[in-house]
Amino acid sequence: MTHSDSTDPTDTDPESLADRLRTHVSENRGGMLSDLVFAIVWVTGVSLLYDFAFANSPQWVLYMFMLAGIPAYFGFFISLEIAKKGQ
Repeated sequence: MTHSDSTDPTDTDPESLADRLRTHVSENRGGMLSDLVFAIVWVTGVSLLYDFAFANSPQWVLYMFMLAGIPAYFGFFISLEIAKKGQ
């Protein structure tokens, strides 16, 4: 991982917040997009399940399904990384 120090004392032109944000997004565009897609798919799937399949369930079931997205996220991307290394 690259480390960029925005407080470089030899830098005469400090970056603005917009410049730093633009740099961060351009360096991490693919990862941010895949994170966003995973989040949208997960929340949509859980919402549909809760609204239709578990319509009579208490509210905490929805919250547990949403929390299950955290290990699902890491499990999905770790297994995807392992699969890419295996090729």
